[in-house]
Amino acid sequence: MDRTNTGENRNRLWKEKSPYLLQHAGNPVDWYPWGDEAFEAARRENKPVFLSIGYSTCHWCHVMAHESFEDRAVAEALNSAFICIKVDREERPDIDRVYMAACQSLTGSGGWPLTVFMTPEGKPFFAGTYFPKSTRYGQIGMLELLPKIAALWKAKAPELFSSADRLVSMLSEDGPTPRSERASEGLSDLAKLLDRCFGELAGRYDSEYGGFGGAPKFPSPHQLIFLLRYWKRTGKEVALSMAERTIRAMRLGGVYDHVGLGFHRYSTDRQWRVPHFEKMLYDQAMMALACLEAGQASGRGIYNEIAREIFSYVMLEMTGPEGGFYSAQDADSEGLEGRYYVWTRDEIGKVLDGEDARLAAALFNMNSGGNFPESGKIKPGGNILYMLRPPEELAGETGIEPEGLKKRLEQIRKRLYAARNERVKPLKDDKVLTDWNGLMIAAFAAGGRALNEPVYSEIAGKAAGFILERLYAGGGKLLHRFRAGHAAIDGMLDDYAYFTWGLIELYGATFDPGYLRRALEINAAMLRHFRDEDGGFHFTADFGEKLVLRRKDLYDGAIPSGNSVAMMNLLRLSRLTGNPELEEAAREAAGAFAGQVRQMPSAYCHFLSAADFLLGPSHEIVISGYKDSPDTARMLDVLRASYIPKSVVLLRPEGPGAEAIDDIAGFTAGMRPLDGRAAAYVCTNRTCSQPTSDPDKMLELLS
Repeated sequence: MDRTNTGENRNRLWKEKSPYLLQHAGNPVDWYPWGDEAFEAARRENKPVFLSIGYSTCHWCHVMAHESFEDRAVAEALNSAFICIKVDREERPDIDRVYMAACQSLTGSGGWPLTVFMTPEGKPFFAGTYFPKSTRYGQIGMLELLPKIAALWKAKAPELFSSADRLVSMLSEDGPTPRSERASEGLSDLAKLLDRCFGELAGRYDSEYGGFGGAPKFPSPHQLIFLLRYWKRTGKEVALSMAERTIRAMRLGGVYDHVGLGFHRYSTDRQWRVPHFEKMLYDQAMMALACLEAGQASGRGIYNEIAREIFSYVMLEMTGPEGGFYSAQDADSEGLEGRYYVWTRDEIGKVLDGEDARLAAALFNMNSGGNFPESGKIKPGGNILYMLRPPEELAGETGIEPEGLKKRLEQIRKRLYAARNERVKPLKDDKVLTDWNGLMIAAFAAGGRALNEPVYSEIAGKAAGFILERLYAGGGKLLHRFRAGHAAIDGMLDDYAYFTWGLIELYGATFDPGYLRRALEINAAMLRHFRDEDGGFHFTADFGEKLVLRRKDLYDGAIPSGNSVAMMNLLRLSRLTGNPELEEAAREAAGAFAGQVRQMPSAYCHFLSAADFLLGPSHEIVISGYKDSPDTARMLDVLRASYIPKSVVLLRPEGPGAEAIDDIAGFTAGMRPLDGRAAAYVCTNRTCSQPTSDPDKMLELLS
């Protein structure tokens, strides 16, 4: 259901661009958007602030909106005693991170919707997540909570101010380890952290179903990428097996959309069968990157197929006409989570003929009563499509040879997809975010390179062009959000780090030095405006809005932290350009956060992937040759097919274009083809070998 307001009782949110804020523009709650007007009103009227943070595709945000924010009694209680502010966490992750940290400190947990009560200065004194309208099952409801907070404000406001001050002071102490307090341990300590991280992941690994821990299970692809790189470093086959098993299990489960392709947000059960149905752009990007690395590491084509399927979904459903990528698809339609995605046996029978309907029901584990406990709430007799074994293992039971079964399944999928498109679709959040687009650009570009698919590189290039045209403010500065023809909100660390990542991958896919030059420009702006004196990076720029806290986050959650990605970018850019100052900045970041990482290494998998790069051995590879010649293509094809994660590759084209890369990477200036044939110049740990025109010799130097 599209909850965007079109009625006459709209509040202040109707002028906003965020789909989430527009969903609440018709509430009887007198919402303010985040800004000076709201806080001035709170000070003038001496009222506490009620802050509600969520996002457009959040199921429980929808539930709380319907129960409470659309309810006249709750709205009256809010409007009479509070100044109410609504924030889209995807538009303003800086605000979300501050108050999520407060909620976690006060309650020990967090999530969305995020509910915060705070002073007119923005200092929180009470927080939680979802609250029902009325108290039930021991959980206080909004109709009981709001009068209690209002009474406390009138009777004990000084105590609430003091409590808020103490909380902000405590949270302000969080961050990187100052130089003066850092341990003297060096790179050997980082190597130990890699081993500890693997040990922690192995301890939580579910050997039966893949993934880590019990329910709920999240994709966490940066953990899989760490395992692949740890296998490459140590040769421990179990690390590779853990990553492969997890990807295959997710692809078979209901957490994968077997009809529309792409991954849902997470699985509510240990077996990956019952998903939370929303689809996030960043999950598609990170899963595609993990699959591409798994394909290179293992040599198995199944992972490349999964990456291609993800790309197909994003191209069809999540790409705007100008090339930018949309943010998310909702879990809900017709007021129910998952209704769009669930099938009854009768629905299957109406779309497919008898034999195909029986085949689909058997392979996807469907039954007439539904195949999961909550099916009756969504659709009586509803089934989530999932497989217990891959088609090639099931071929013998069906009497169809494996390749034939694969083609038959694809025909079935297309017919189901066409039929599903006739249903009421979930809301699509069509705002374009620079940070998430950076991740998707990185994935498409990496796919273009690894799979030798120029169309993927073209899609990545078009998206990058959109960001640079619509969300680039000049001087290396970025904006965060574009929607409905309007770009706004100062870019945050993730915008700079992720988009730089995308540009680096685009250079590797196209060898267009313009992408590398722009990556260096944006990275330089990040260093100027986000870096602190201890080597870490603030989430907000020094010119950004001043919130009650300026966060410095490292935790690699659903996606890697901006600090982790920035560290990896600095290392790669240093190797690509020969600039040692960039590597020194990466070392400073490693030192700044090493103490924090020691507490639980597996919470910082992408940081440790960057540490793995820093520890080496790493390689710089320069291919010098005529850009379109077959011998140059052979060299690049060999590199594309190889898993060499701690490496950078430059192309120095012979003739026109050489000057452009020489200007960026001066060390390439003397590198020329050998006897008219493309040559590979390989340096390992700052030691360079004699150039070679033999691809096999090049691989030998890299092994």
